[in-house]
Amino acid sequence: MSATVAAALKKIAVSLLTNPKVVKTILGIVLGIIIIIIMPIVAIVSIFNGSIEIDTDRLQTMVVENLSAEEQQKLQFAQDTMYAIEDEMKTAGFGGRVKEAQVLYVLALSGYASEDGFVSKLVGCFAEDQTDAQLIVAVNSAFGTQLTAEDFGKIMGNIRAVAIDLSGYTDPATKNNLDLVQWAMKAKKAGWGYVYGTYGNVFDQEMFDFKLEQYPDEVGGHEDFIRQNWLGRRTADCVGLIKGYGWLDPETKEVNYGTNGMPDIGADTMYENATEKGTIDTIPEIPGLAVWHEGHIGIYIGNGKVVQAANTTAGVILTNLSDTAWTHWLKIPYISYVEEQEETNS
Repeated sequence: MSATVAAALKKIAVSLLTNPKVVKTILGIVLGIIIIIIMPIVAIVSIFNGSIEIDTDRLQTMVVENLSAEEQQKLQFAQDTMYAIEDEMKTAGFGGRVKEAQVLYVLALSGYASEDGFVSKLVGCFAEDQTDAQLIVAVNSAFGTQLTAEDFGKIMGNIRAVAIDLSGYTDPATKNNLDLVQWAMKAKKAGWGYVYGTYGNVFDQEMFDFKLEQYPDEVGGHEDFIRQNWLGRRTADCVGLIKGYGWLDPETKEVNYGTNGMPDIGADTMYENATEKGTIDTIPEIPGLAVWHEGHIGIYIGNGKVVQAANTTAGVILTNLSDTAWTHWLKIPYISYVEEQEETNS
């Protein structure tokens, strides 16, 4: 392997291994990157959804230019396998879990990929409402491996913390209450953190530096906790959780500040701007309403439950409606409200 390729690989390894959030959880993937001839460069980096700050196009060019014809063939096979996994997972109805299958391939199953029916066999390990433990049991049974759910969960935890998953959305092209609920529930499930003044982007060092300067008390007062717990994850404050959905581009899965008719306003102004609202004792059973008290706002997801970016130490959490002293409900004026889809008898 040439010095140029070795330098590029070292840059990836250093980017990963100097991040305290991931140093103990992605060594299998680091090793996969080091063994470059069995890994598709762009696919591997894209798994992390932008949490590694490197020029992937330049990296791919550097690597491919220095590979032999045989190594390029192996590299192409690995990349084709990644795309085949994505296609078959989507066909099987597991589009929101593509990265789980790809990580399993990278982590432990690349040696099986040349076997007939490998992709179908891997996809066959997935089932609806499946825990990580159940998935790993199925994989170990199918391939004779000895993976642990704990190791898999650690790796997926970092990936899930930054991924934007649109599966289950009713209409990603519009901004509506039902998809706001999906957005909030997925943020809670992924373990998003709370940083004042943020709205759903990955909280990297550059943003950390900016927010420290912008909000020296609200962010600087919690600097150590934020660095230890939220750096490298997606974060939002209470109203930022709502604004992040409003600013989400479903095509690129990027949160673009101030877009889609959603203004950059605080919780109190959002309440003041609402034309349909009332006291909390009159809240209708409409998922995607906002619930409010002075200085704070959350998302009512139905059945007496609220998802809220609560505070710096709690992050995004699920609570009972009665757990917080909400005083009012409101229809967020920058999204449309639609009825739940109902099954009809033919």
